[in-house]
Amino acid sequence: MPIDRSDPHIREVLAGIRNKHSRVPTQKAAVAATDIIAMTGTLDTGLVGIRDRAILLVGFAGGLRRSEIVGLDHGAGDTDEGLGWPEFLPGGVVLRIRGKGNRWREVEIGRSSSARTCPVASLEEWMAIARIVHGPVFRRIAAKRVQIERLSDRYVARLVQRTAIAAGVRGDLAEGVRREAFAGHSLRAGLASSAEVDERYVQRQLGHATVTMTRRYQRERDRFRVNLTKAAGL
Repeated sequence: MPIDRSDPHIREVLAGIRNKHSRVPTQKAAVAATDIIAMTGTLDTGLVGIRDRAILLVGFAGGLRRSEIVGLDHGAGDTDEGLGWPEFLPGGVVLRIRGKGNRWREVEIGRSSSARTCPVASLEEWMAIARIVHGPVFRRIAAKRVQIERLSDRYVARLVQRTAIAAGVRGDLAEGVRREAFAGHSLRAGLASSAEVDERYVQRQLGHATVTMTRRYQRERDRFRVNLTKAAGL
């Protein structure tokens, strides 16, 4: 039967449910650059390790959603479900990403000073070794061979969780809490809360429609930098 939400009795019940059961929204824990370096250090040097290293570094440096990471194709129009593709340039790589509402954005990822932690070099290495010349960039590996199937976005979440725990990130938390704290969004939140640049650059990189969400990450980054308790004389 239809529910008349304008009925005062129904409004009262719904309001009571919200007051009793609502809770502050929680976010996955952000990982910093030092955490990412430690997390990639837990990976081996085989095919899986090379692929997963590229996923972590590109996901962090690009501030990408997990669906955007696994949605990358080698080139434009390779697959119907693809969400973007990389264009390699001397200074780095530009990812052309299709977001919500079929809106496109360009994500610039520059080269770093260390080849070991460079997201661009890592992506180039994976695509060369895996011989990715068409279709999905990040694929399943079975029997030590690269398959044609695209990785699921759930794999990114499990990868972040597994490597964060193996690297001892947030070792002050109980193991059960740590497992719940990390997921694919930790990469995106990590860049947003770590990058010491003007918020407009972070907003553009992450594809936020407004600066409100970007400032939310930066408020968490800047927490307690100004201590009003001490400033007031206590």
